[in-house]
Amino acid sequence: MVRAIRGAIQVEGNDRDAILSGVTELVTEVMERNALTTDDVISVIFTATPDLTAEFPALAARKLGFHDVPLICASEIDVPGALPHVVRLMAHVETDRPRQEIQHVYLRGAVALRVDIAQ
Repeated sequence: MVRAIRGAIQVEGNDRDAILSGVTELVTEVMERNALTTDDVISVIFTATPDLTAEFPALAARKLGFHDVPLICASEIDVPGALPHVVRLMAHVETDRPRQEIQHVYLRGAVALRVDIAQ
């Protein structure tokens, strides 16, 4: 089955190292909590709030071994009052897990985005 997994993390600021370390943490947590390998991943869409421009979030996934996985980055719409410094992802994966067992991952300040499903 194909499933979509959501995740987000709030990083410290518009700094290359902060973006890369935050996205590394996020992707690692998504993979571990859902018992996935890169072979299970079909594609990943990353978005960043408009205040994050210092690096492409997908680079962190490439450094984790996502060499053959299609990745793309996009900018979130600039909504007034939105949580700043947030990178989001939506990963499409092959898994036998039923939808209710998928673990969506919201870290640091991004927990506030989805308190209903954040672990």
